[in-house]
Amino acid sequence: MLSIFKSLRHRNFAIYFAGMLFSLVGAWIQQVAMGWLVYNLTNSVFILSLSVFLGQIPALFFTPFAGVVADRFDRRKILIVTQVCMMCLSFALAFVALSGEVNINAILALCFVSGIVFSFDAPARQSLYSKLVPPSDLSNAIALNSTAINGTRFIGPAIGGALIASVGEGICFLINAFCYLAILFSLYMIKISPSRGSAGSGAMRDIAEGFAYIRDMRPIRLVITILMVFSFFGLPFAMLMPAFAKGELGGGSQTLGNLMSCVGCGALAAALYLAARKSVLGLGRVIVLSGMLFGASLVAISFVRSPACAYLICVPIGFGMVAVAASCNTMLQSLVDDSKRGRVMSVFTMSFFGVPPIGSILQGWISSFAGLPAVTACCGLVCIFAFAVFEFRRKKISSQARKIYAQKGLIMPEMARALQQSTR
Repeated sequence: MLSIFKSLRHRNFAIYFAGMLFSLVGAWIQQVAMGWLVYNLTNSVFILSLSVFLGQIPALFFTPFAGVVADRFDRRKILIVTQVCMMCLSFALAFVALSGEVNINAILALCFVSGIVFSFDAPARQSLYSKLVPPSDLSNAIALNSTAINGTRFIGPAIGGALIASVGEGICFLINAFCYLAILFSLYMIKISPSRGSAGSGAMRDIAEGFAYIRDMRPIRLVITILMVFSFFGLPFAMLMPAFAKGELGGGSQTLGNLMSCVGCGALAAALYLAARKSVLGLGRVIVLSGMLFGASLVAISFVRSPACAYLICVPIGFGMVAVAASCNTMLQSLVDDSKRGRVMSVFTMSFFGVPPIGSILQGWISSFAGLPAVTACCGLVCIFAFAVFEFRRKKISSQARKIYAQKGLIMPEMARALQQSTR
């Protein structure tokens, strides 16, 4: 049991983890408040999906540059700057929401600016873990990160739903702004050597070099590809959940908070399962099975009109969502060369955060005339098919991934050779 938390024995990671936990509660409170505020103001699935689109689409364009920045400069200092910016944006959201006359255009503009800041925050954050723990504990640290995100997903939305009903969305934004102080304090307290790379030969050339590296590394390319498909067809459901809660289940803000908390419950279970794993071996199979579970759950929830049944189905949705994303993250972090880590993780960020808004805006538009349940069911079927194809392709390149694991000391070379011979 204690092995689940083995990364916390490292001082820097323990300090960072504590600050992140506190900050994440505020982030989830703000997310549920944002979705409810936008949908309540407009009663439009399209505008709701547009707010998500504007908040995440910058990741599609800015993260390649952010990856170069993360590889060249001190990642800890990058995070301090981005977190201060995010705190200021939360104060701005609180001011708009508490002003008495909420302007939807101002809300959408702040969503877009937040997306730009996040585009630089995420690659630096993902790349920082290799500085906080040794390589042998990296997969556990990533899994604990997912545990924190999804443990607070279980708590934050429920608190957010209750706060919306009692004090309104503006107070939720204000609470999140103050929660950023926790992560800023932890970033100040950790002591690591500056992660500053070479100046390189130009940003565009460095970006091209990163994409060429992904293209030539078949295991990395395959993981990025399935993550993009999953993000386009599967993840938009989480973004359109306010419309599902109100339009299909006939509920209010508390129903939305409960749905998100149930997703968080499944997500937390997935994160704890991954944290308890002792090796990176077998993560490909975890991705396949979890992705298919997620797709089947999307199909199932599209037929549900009872909040109680929807709550139950949201648990495997959350499990599949996090098991796929965290396993992909761990595989990429385990396979990538450290000199390319920032750029590869920027593509991970682009895939996981930049692609869903495109799917969200498209699904929101189609839902306006075809209905959200029909769109959700079709996307679930696509996910099932995509992960079946991934399983077929994965078996052809698994030996290459094992060789890299062996070279990095993540598995014994003898084990890699034995596994390769057993699959012939």
